[in-house]
Amino acid sequence: MTMVPEYEVYAIQYARAIRPSSDYFLGTDPHEGPAPIFYYVWLIRNANRCILVDTGFDAQRAQARGREFQQCPTEGLRSLGVDPAEIDTVVITHLHYDHAGNLNLFPNARFVLQDEEMRFATGRHMRHSLIQAPFELSDVLDMVTHNYAGRVRFVDDAHDLARGVRLHHVPGHSMGLQAVTVNTRRGRLCLASDAAHFFDNIALGNPFRITTHVAQTLEGHDRVLELAGGYDRLIPGHDPKVAELYPAHPRNDLIFLLHEPPGHSPAPA
Repeated sequence: MTMVPEYEVYAIQYARAIRPSSDYFLGTDPHEGPAPIFYYVWLIRNANRCILVDTGFDAQRAQARGREFQQCPTEGLRSLGVDPAEIDTVVITHLHYDHAGNLNLFPNARFVLQDEEMRFATGRHMRHSLIQAPFELSDVLDMVTHNYAGRVRFVDDAHDLARGVRLHHVPGHSMGLQAVTVNTRRGRLCLASDAAHFFDNIALGNPFRITTHVAQTLEGHDRVLELAGGYDRLIPGHDPKVAELYPAHPRNDLIFLLHEPPGHSPAPA
């Protein structure tokens, strides 16, 4: 029987913000006062493959959106010995501004996107300012341009991207959102992206405030937790706890080693 390859997985933090905690919950906020939110991209690699998940935003976008820019995602990649020009596969979990900027920094990559996300981001619902708020038109247009150049690989629902790396359509926050499961030496991780911004969104049954379909988002919470097999292997999209739970890389303290066991269990008490 052929063994499934194992991968190292890194969370690269590139920005942060302090916002009212009420911004993070659609229902009643169980917390009080300001709270941090971290912005990550993720690298999946072994000796044979190097896959980037999401591309973040740049310093100009950070200033426009009131975020604290900490490093370009490509700086994090270089700390790991990865040349952005050599990356050939970039998974875009969805087309929100904090996940799909900087596409020009990966000139030789093919971008992997759910069919439904392109339909959603270019379709009729974008005439509503509330729906379009987390998107940047320039990012969507860049993706359309890359599609015309033959650089977008569309997938529909679940898809095996590589042996040990699988994509999963988890709509709700955005209609074409996809999570990623990865085989590592400590088991299968689920990079939930924005299917769950924080552990608390799942634990409290209280979705993030930006949600296009509440019921699907709640179902998505269950889905990503099931895919991970528990909180210990679930990686939310924006939770500062990720930076507390996992060891930092010795050359860059904004990079966290997700293939190592967490320092303690993130499961709710």
